[in-house]
Amino acid sequence: MTDVADFAVATFAQRPDLLGKVFGPEIQSAVPEFMRHDPVGALYYRNGQIEHYSKFGLVAIDPAEPDRPVARAFSVPFAFRDGTPGREELPDSGWDAVIRWADEDRRAGRRATTVSALEIMVAPRLQRSGISRQMLAALRDNARRRGFADLYAPLRPTDKHREPLTPFADYVARQREDGLPYDSWVRTHVRAGARIVKVAPCSMVIAGTIAEWRRWTGLDLAESGPAIVPGALSPIHVSLEQDHAVYVEPNLWVHHRLG
Repeated sequence: MTDVADFAVATFAQRPDLLGKVFGPEIQSAVPEFMRHDPVGALYYRNGQIEHYSKFGLVAIDPAEPDRPVARAFSVPFAFRDGTPGREELPDSGWDAVIRWADEDRRAGRRATTVSALEIMVAPRLQRSGISRQMLAALRDNARRRGFADLYAPLRPTDKHREPLTPFADYVARQREDGLPYDSWVRTHVRAGARIVKVAPCSMVIAGTIAEWRRWTGLDLAESGPAIVPGALSPIHVSLEQDHAVYVEPNLWVHHRLG
């Protein structure tokens, strides 16, 4: 284990007993319910899949309660710019695409050349305490320790949900007076050495029936058209006539050079 501030960080290869616990309500409540229903995520997070990536998942533990995780971080190795067709540039479909690529690589026995972060999630009671920054450092260290020179990440800007109608490209281009990004999570990555690469305009796609979206959000969704959903970075698209709603989430690709 590696000490990170007042917590210890381990891979799930070291602490497989905590894998199920990090999906419990204490940490899982950090994200809106609808975010758990991107079908592509099953290629990584489903039982029988996630175990393949146990060396690339991290858990933070309070030493006073060694069986109670307080944060999780997941990443995935994949082949990039290695001659594989279609892998010359980071994909516009961001999070979804990198999970698909990693799954294809594993099944084909293709050697990974780099790593992408997928998420860092902290128990709500400990958010804004610096743990996410420490987990980012641990993800960087873990990738470097495993022989990789680069860590990419399709970022979900922490504060964008407060401005769902602001165009994503405009939001992520906004800077403070000191020249650093306006968004706190993007700013954390830049301070850690990341370079902003580009927007991934359709990084996650979550579709469901109207009944499913009502259950996920607690909203009536009584009209067709765009709808503001708490926690979403942009409006969802509702069609009562077709009995479905679709959320397309943009993310921001960043690149951490680890060498």
